[in-house]
Amino acid sequence: VQLVESGGGLVQPGGSLRLSCAASGFTFSSYAMSWYRQAPGKERELVARISSGGEIINYEDSMKGRFTISRDNAKNTVYLQMNSLKPEDTAVYYCYARRPGYVYWGQGTQVTVSS
Repeated sequence: VQLVESGGGLVQPGGSLRLSCAASGFTFSSYAMSWYRQAPGKERELVARISSGGEIINYEDSMKGRFTISRDNAKNTVYLQMNSLKPEDTAVYYCYARRPGYVYWGQGTQVTVSS
C-alpha cells in the first residue's frame, strides 16, 4: 500500500498550489480520502474529506472557499487545489485513506507560504 503526495513547495502569500496523492496497493475507489496538515508545534488537523465516489465533500471552516478537494478514481489520485494561500497554511500536508477497518497515511509533502 502506498500513498505518495506531491506538489508541495515554497509559494508566496496569495499564491496557489495543487497537491496530488497517488494511491496504489488497495482499491482506491472504495476509500474515502482526506487531506490533513500539521504545522510545527501543532496537532494534525483535517483539511478536507471526499467520499469514495466523490459525492460528499467536507472542509475545515478556515479552508472553505480557498481549497478544493477532488478525486479521479480512474487514476487512483486525490487532489487538493489551494488558492489564496496564507503564511498560516504552512504545514506538512498528508493524504489519508479510510474505509471501515482500514486506514492508510502518506508520508506528507511540505507546503511553505512565505515572501
